[in-house]
Amino acid sequence: MAQVVVLGTGLPDRVLDEIGVRHTVRTLTRDQLDTAEGRAALAHAEGVVVIGQEPVTEEFLAAAPKLRVVSLRAVGYDRVDLAACRRRGVAVCHTPGVLDGAVADLTALLVVGIARRFGECLDSGRGSWATTGARPALGTDVAGKVLGILGMGRIGRRVARTCAAGFGMEIIYHTRSGPTAEDDAFGASWVTREELFARADFLTIHLPLTPETRHSVGERELAAMKPGAYLVNTARGDVVDERALVAALRSGRLAGAGLDVLSTEPPDPDNPLLHLPNVMVTPHVGSATEETRYAMAELAARNLLNVLAGEEPVARVV
Repeated sequence: MAQVVVLGTGLPDRVLDEIGVRHTVRTLTRDQLDTAEGRAALAHAEGVVVIGQEPVTEEFLAAAPKLRVVSLRAVGYDRVDLAACRRRGVAVCHTPGVLDGAVADLTALLVVGIARRFGECLDSGRGSWATTGARPALGTDVAGKVLGILGMGRIGRRVARTCAAGFGMEIIYHTRSGPTAEDDAFGASWVTREELFARADFLTIHLPLTPETRHSVGERELAAMKPGAYLVNTARGDVVDERALVAALRSGRLAGAGLDVLSTEPPDPDNPLLHLPNVMVTPHVGSATEETRYAMAELAARNLLNVLAGEEPVARVV
């Protein structure tokens, strides 16, 4: 029986019980991790389930010399030092696949939301409409518009299908791997990266955060977009250069943006993206449905249990 530390809250009791049948489980908050008791728990842990944004660094790993597996209740692993985990023989697992639909739904919502100026509409509905009768300026239709998808993986493909079949949008996409028959079958067209930015009325981003993708959507890319285009990011905040995005929005080069992710989370209250009227910001809730979060928790637990049992996890990163 191994000791398992669950770092953060949010694992359902049923999932905790599933782990607890086989191992000793200790749940720690971020603040508790910095206490003597928390450090002692980590020092004896063979498995860690990470619920929130806790970075798994060389220092973290050094404090857990018995660690065999880090199981993320997340898809992204940009906050994990993968090289350090490899050196120490620590498996890193994540939860791809089970949140595709939820994130795609939110992406589609943000596409329509920024087109129809929902942020301003909600503010008006709760304020000026009742007092002065004022309403926001007109929005724009999405039907017939070009949706450009940067990163045609599982989530990007779900967004493409939703927006093509549901909204009547033309779909273009770019991936480094080139076109696929599956995407071509429902009318999506592969284009070069340059053409994607130049043609898209709405650009949605579905890339992991890596050294190569950090700020890969910056001043040059935004300047290449057609005037009045919109940008939606439900991937990772640092894929986009926020300073360049703010400048493009303030200048009117971009008509609006829908963001579920920011470079710093929670954001600084003075972040201008929180105060621009043509920006909708949601607090990183792409996977935040009861069904999706439960499925993520179950997969995180299964990955952990498999490694501790000497078996191959369902979804291994390293």
